[in-house]
Parts: sequence; C-alpha cells; structure tokens
Amino acid sequence: MPKKKKINYIYAVGRRRTASARVRLFKGKGVSTVNGRPIEEYFPGAIPKDIWSKPFKVLDVFDKYFVSVKVVGGGKIGQLEAVAHGIAKTLSLLNRDKFRKPLKAVGLLTRDARIRERRKIGMGGKARREKQSPKR
Repeated sequence: MPKKKKINYIYAVGRRRTASARVRLFKGKGVSTVNGRPIEEYFPGAIPKDIWSKPFKVLDVFDKYFVSVKVVGGGKIGQLEAVAHGIAKTLSLLNRDKFRKPLKAVGLLTRDARIRERRKIGMGGKARREKQSPKR
C-alpha cells in the first residue's frame, strides 16, 4: 500500500444561518476552491469577492495562502458569509497573537447566529402573525 503524503493545513468551520463551511488553509500559492470549483466561479462577481477575500485583505496576506472549502446548506449569500467566517477563523488559528486582533476588530470572527424563526401552531401559518378575529 503506497504511503500517503502528509499535507499541512489549518482547519476550521465557519457558519452563517443554516450554511456551514469547512475550511482548510494552505500556505503558498494555489487556487482557492469551493466544493471542487474555483472560488471566483462558485461566487462570481466583485461584491462576493470583496466578502470572501476580506480576511486576507485585512491582514495583507492575499498571495501567501489559499483555501479549500466544502460548504453545505443555506443559500449563496449564507454560504459566502460562512466561507468568510471560516477563512477568518483559520487565519486566527494560524497566528493568534498577530492575526486575531485585527480580524476581531473588523467583526470577521463573530458568528452571525440569526436564523429563520420557526412557525407556531395556531398562528395562521406564520411565525408571528395572529389569526384574524371574527368579531366586528
């Protein structure tokens, strides 16, 4: 049986709403991928690029690291913000003393826990709506 080559990476999970992103951060130059596709192809456009690259830009390490991400759940925006959260967490694990403070100051290490409120019984099919009163 051939020996597997050990690849060094730092791992963290980023979350937003119902999206969960498992992020591996590698040192060096490479193509960042999300679910096996290049990150620019998975999240096309300038605004999504600003969001996922913000952790790298804050620390000024854009060309020094690349990521491999597996993301599930949620919509595209939730997944995008989960990826940014995961990248920020891996960078803070890489060098806690140097990287954590600037990332925390920008708010990239905070988990956005806002999720959809569940529907309640007897509320006319919505979370907070009350059924209409039959009285006049």
